[in-house]
Amino acid sequence: MSSPTGGALPVSYDDVERAHARIATQVIRTPVLTSSTIDARSGAQVFFKCENFQRMGAFKFRGALNTLSQLSADEARRGVITYSSGNHAQAVALAGRLLGIHATIVMPANAPPVKLEATRGYGAEVITYDPAGASRESIARSLAAERGLTVVPPFDDPRVIAGQGTAAKELFEETGPLDLLLVPCGGGGLLSGCALAARALAPQCRVIGVEPAAGDDAVRSFRTRSLQRVHNPDTIADGARTESLGTLTFPLVLALVSDMTSVDDAALLRTMFFLWERMKIVVEPTGALGACALLEGKVEVRGQRVGVLLSGGNVDLVWAARRLLASQATA
Repeated sequence: MSSPTGGALPVSYDDVERAHARIATQVIRTPVLTSSTIDARSGAQVFFKCENFQRMGAFKFRGALNTLSQLSADEARRGVITYSSGNHAQAVALAGRLLGIHATIVMPANAPPVKLEATRGYGAEVITYDPAGASRESIARSLAAERGLTVVPPFDDPRVIAGQGTAAKELFEETGPLDLLLVPCGGGGLLSGCALAARALAPQCRVIGVEPAAGDDAVRSFRTRSLQRVHNPDTIADGARTESLGTLTFPLVLALVSDMTSVDDAALLRTMFFLWERMKIVVEPTGALGACALLEGKVEVRGQRVGVLLSGGNVDLVWAARRLLASQATA
């Protein structure tokens, strides 16, 4: 399979299959849930792949474990470093703890407290920074050079992308072919991996990535076919506050994804609380992006079999309670 520019794609479905075999004993094969209420409301048959039930609460554990499992003995001995607003941080921290690899995590000072605390709880060294005045990548790479650490990117790495694709592999194995797959998009690691699985297991399935409207760089990149950026997007979807797609994920998205769309924060809150209330599951704002596109009518789904990736459930419940009270006060 080739990229839009004619070269070979940087990751293949074979990589996804190998990743699944490598991590199968450690990851949770998360449930696929349905809702008659949502089916009736959307006019579709909807299958939710619930990565909010994954270890550390998000799909990110798949890619982190796949990556750390392939380190050389010397790399594992020296340790790893990454940069993340929360879920990838926790994923690398947990994978490191399970494999006996020291993890250093660069996190924004304004990351959700629940994610900061969880990352430290998994035994990682957390270094915070001001996202308004510093580059997390620069901090991480400087520390990596100084300490001899291996950088584990949050999305733009073949091992990470392959690991994330195992979530969609499991979904298709359980549901059979789907007509449409809705996937949250930040840096594009999950979207790319899921699109690889869809192309192999359900070639007729249309894959659509969903971003927060305040951080719609991937939507604009997809439309223009040139890499677009957004600096420090202000959105409640903290897992999608990436500046841009990566040099690996961008060609994968162009080659394999059918379309991109975005949803605003108000709609995202409505969807998140709707999922809490009707499906009785805790989903974080980023995790609800795909479901939001479905429930807000951003894509046509009537009469189709639709898969939705719920990518995570690590939400600060105090913050969420305040948002819920505020929304009721203005209703």
